[in-house]
Parts: sequence; C-alpha cells; structure tokens
Amino acid sequence: MRTRDFGRLGQVSALTLGGGGIGAVWGETSRAEAVATVHAALDAGITLVDVAPSYGPDFEAERVAADALKGRDVLLATKAQVHDSEFGDPVARLTESLEESLRRLGRDSVDMFLLHTQLRPAGTDGPAGTLDYERYANDVAPAFDRLRTEGKIRSWGLTAVGHPDSIIAAIGHAAHRPDYAQVIVNALDMNGDMWIFDGVAPRSREIVDAANAAGVAVIAIRAVAAGSLASSLDRPMAPDYPAAVDFARAAPFRALAAELGESPAGLAHRWALTAPGVATVVLGVKNREELAECVAAEDRGPLSEEEMTAIAALHV
Repeated sequence: MRTRDFGRLGQVSALTLGGGGIGAVWGETSRAEAVATVHAALDAGITLVDVAPSYGPDFEAERVAADALKGRDVLLATKAQVHDSEFGDPVARLTESLEESLRRLGRDSVDMFLLHTQLRPAGTDGPAGTLDYERYANDVAPAFDRLRTEGKIRSWGLTAVGHPDSIIAAIGHAAHRPDYAQVIVNALDMNGDMWIFDGVAPRSREIVDAANAAGVAVIAIRAVAAGSLASSLDRPMAPDYPAAVDFARAAPFRALAAELGESPAGLAHRWALTAPGVATVVLGVKNREELAECVAAEDRGPLSEEEMTAIAALHV
C-alpha cells in the first residue's frame, strides 16, 4: 500500500482503519470478525487504526483494538468528547477520558488523541454537544499540548467538522496548533450525517486548504458519506433521514460507477484518495469483505483527470 507524509508521526498508509465499522456503528459485526478485520488491515499495509470511546456499545471499538493490536506495531488514535454543555470542566474531562481509554486499550500512551467535539463560534449557545471556541483556544488546546509534553500522547488533532469559522481559526492557532484535522471529504460533497449548523455551509475544501497551508495533516473521513455513496444502505433508516436522502441523490454516482466498472464504494474511496491535500482516508469497514474492496480500490491508483471531471459534473 502507498504511504504518504504525515507530519509529526512521519509516514502513514494511504488508508486508515476507522473504528466505526469494527465497533458496529455501520451495521452488525462480531468481535471475532472485527478483530480479524484489524489483522487483515495490518497485513494489507494499513499503519493507522483510529478508534473512539463512542464507537459501539460499551466502548466496542477500543475493546476490539485492545484485542487485535497486542504485539502489533501500528499507529493508534483515539478521541475524547468534551462538550461544555455537559462537562463543567472540559479540561478535566479530556484528561479523564484519555486515562479511561488508555486503560481499555492496555497502553501507557497513544500516538494520536483527537478532540471528538464540534466547535462553535465564541459566545454562542448552541447547538448542544459542542464546545465554545474561546474555551477551546484558551483551555482545551493548551491541555492537548500538555498531554503531549507529558508523553501521554505523541500528537493531537481535531475532528474538524464544527462551524467552519471556528475550525479554520483552530487550525491557524499559532500558539496551540493541532497536528491533524479530520475533514469530511467525499465525491459529492455530502456531509455524511454530521452537519448540525443550520444555514451554514461546511466549507470542507476551504478547511482542507487552510490545513495544508498551516502544515496540519488532513485525515479524510466520510468518504462514502455515511453509506450514501455505497451500493446500498447497510442499516435501517427512515426515508427522510439525511443519509437516506443523500443515498437517493447519489443514484447518478452509482450509475457512473457502473459505467466505469467500479463499485460505488470503490469509486468513492478512489476519489477521496485522489483528492488534493489529503494524507490518509479513513475506512468505515466492518468486515474483511468490505476491507478487501477498499484495499483493492487503493491498489488501482488515483482516478484520471477525465474520471474526476465526470464525477465533478454530478454535483447538484
């Protein structure tokens, strides 16, 4: 598998194994199949596994990682949610969440620790479950740097899906700049069921460009837009649910994939791997069959200019 420059952590595989699938967020799987999927990912050349406490019931993704990564030399990332509407002291919660994750993972430290909370503009009240930018800049970002200095983490970053003004400000924060930013990157610029700021555009391309300019490595997430760019939806949902609406919108994309001799998920991952400014693309696979499809897509290499143009023409 190809590798790419990855800032503070050196080099990374073009594909990253995400924790959502192995934690059964994206449809059912078993612990045995999830562990086998991790092993298959490492055997295929994947060098980063990205989990979180919220991925699956009872911290399932972290528990899978603990089982699967014993004795394996691989980069490992986990996350913390520190909503200021829920936690009176976000810094204390950040540290507590890390310690809890380390115990579950059976580790003294992790390679990457990510803020799993969307940022909102300073002085605003909502949406719920977010973090005020001023609180982030003055308290939480410095705490990440302290954890790195203490050796508990080797690097840190953001799930960069909050209000774009706040995300771009965080990426450009000179005193406490993140090493990594997880940004929604997919072929039809869908939000992947993550957008909560009504009336505000996500501006994902602008965030990627800002990260590149600041030397913050971009980790692409939601390459298949929460399943909307796959062959079928793998979990039950109402027809008016955002991912279901996007799935219907993506019918021309599936038709183009068929014309090109690609599966929709394969084409979606090749598009994300070809998109400029991306260091690695996170997979949401839940079993070895889905993993093999994505690994084969990476092996086929970048899309041609003509193929990228054909996909760009599908934007509505």
